[in-house]
Amino acid sequence: MADAAGDAKPTPAAEQTASSDLKPAVAETKLATNPIGDESKEAPAGEGQTSTVTDTATAAATNVASTASSAAAGVKDSVFSMFGGGAKKEKKAEEEDEDAKNEPSGSSKAKKDDDDDDKVDEEEADVHFEPVVKLTEQVETKTHEEAEEVAFKMRAKLFKFDRDSREWKERGTGDVRLLKHKENGKTRLVMRRDKTLKVCANHYVTPDMKLSPNVGSDRSWVWNVAADVSEGEPEASTLAIRFANSENANLFKEAFIKAQQENEKLFT
Repeated sequence: MADAAGDAKPTPAAEQTASSDLKPAVAETKLATNPIGDESKEAPAGEGQTSTVTDTATAAATNVASTASSAAAGVKDSVFSMFGGGAKKEKKAEEEDEDAKNEPSGSSKAKKDDDDDDKVDEEEADVHFEPVVKLTEQVETKTHEEAEEVAFKMRAKLFKFDRDSREWKERGTGDVRLLKHKENGKTRLVMRRDKTLKVCANHYVTPDMKLSPNVGSDRSWVWNVAADVSEGEPEASTLAIRFANSENANLFKEAFIKAQQENEKLFT
């Protein structure tokens, strides 16, 4: 009976029970012999985790450094901008370059200035001012020649001899005239300057006057006057007159001598 019992085979249920009882023991044995686990299975997972953590840390550090650099640059620009430097100065330079590009060329600018001047002229032409005082009566200017008629008229240039400097001085250029009074018939020589009409010769043509040709000229004459009143007071003067050509000079001489002959009867 004992042999029979010893030869008896265990039942499947008994084997399963023994197997399940052995698994914890096997696991404990492996844990005791290899406390860190199976390197072949756990190492790859550990390396991946370490790499991921390292990359994350590196990226974070890079972002922090970039942020710090940006912040430092911003602070630097702000500080420089406060004292007229930094980015503000560069921006100003860019604006000046842009203004230089937009500025018109020399010819265009000159044309624009001309157009502006034309506009100003047009605007000024439209301006009209009413007079404060309206002159209702015309003031008549008297020349004291109203009672005389012109016997001779010719354009010429008059000179006067200055006794102090001993030289000829120009008195003016204009029309020399012989004026004959309508009532008493006396003839006088009157000459006025161009534009200003100021009298530069005014005297009667008396019989004692003598026209003498100027040295080296056939178109000028010289004579002495006892009382020339062109300056207001009678003054003895030596006058010389020059014409455009000799023909005009001869015409003046003929009219002068004729006036002397007529005045000779009146002054005696």
